[in-house]
Amino acid sequence: MTRPPEQMPIPLALPARRARADFVTAPCNARALTLIERGDWPAGKLVLSGPEGSGKTHLLHVWAKAQEAEIVEGSALRAACVETLASRGAVAVDDAAAVAGDSAGETALFHLHNLLAAQGGQLLLAARAPVRDWGLRLPDLASRLLAASHVSLGAPDDALLAAVMNKLFADRQVSVPDTLIPYLLPRMTRSLAAAQELVARLDAEAIARKKPISLRLAADVMQMSLFRD
Repeated sequence: MTRPPEQMPIPLALPARRARADFVTAPCNARALTLIERGDWPAGKLVLSGPEGSGKTHLLHVWAKAQEAEIVEGSALRAACVETLASRGAVAVDDAAAVAGDSAGETALFHLHNLLAAQGGQLLLAARAPVRDWGLRLPDLASRLLAASHVSLGAPDDALLAAVMNKLFADRQVSVPDTLIPYLLPRMTRSLAAAQELVARLDAEAIARKKPISLRLAADVMQMSLFRD
C-alpha cells in the first residue's frame, strides 16, 4: 500500500551547486547570463528580476565568485555594516525587494549604493519583480535603482526543465527511465525550484521503498499538490 503524502520521507538534500558549470543556459536566461559574464554595466549596477527558481540566486553566485564579491540578503541589510560591504568593491543583494517599506533597510541600501558608486564599484540586485514594483518609500533610493540596467529571467520552458532535472538526477547518480521526465513535465509546477524539490522527493521515496524510480513511483509522488500546477 502506498503511504499517504504526510508519511513520505524527508528529501535527501544535496548541497546547492551554483558554479558557472552548473548553470543550464536557455533562451529564458541567456541574456541575463551574458550581462553577468560581461560585467560592464552602465553606472556599475544591474537588477535581475524573475520568478522564484528562475536562476537569479545562481547567477548572483556565479558573478560573486568571478568578482570576489559579497552576497547579502535584502532582509539582512538593515543590520549590516554597509561601509564594510562597500569596501569589497562589489556587492550582490539577493531578494533586494525585502528592504521595501523598511526604513532602516532602504536607508542601508541607499548608502551602499552611494558608497559603491563613489568608488566605481559594482552593485548587483536580484528580486522577483522589477524595481518599480517593490514599493520603495525612499524617493532617492527609488530614483537611483530605477536608473539601473535591468534584465528579466523568464519562467523555464520544457527544454530547460528537462535539462535541469537530467542534471539533478545525474548529480545524485540516479538512473531514470527515458519516459520519466516527459511524464513529469506537463504535470509539475513550472519552476526550477519545483524541479529541484521533485527530484529530491523522487530520490527519497525510491530509497525508502528500496526500488528504482519508475513511472508508478512518480505518479504516487505527483499526488502531492506541491508539484502540480
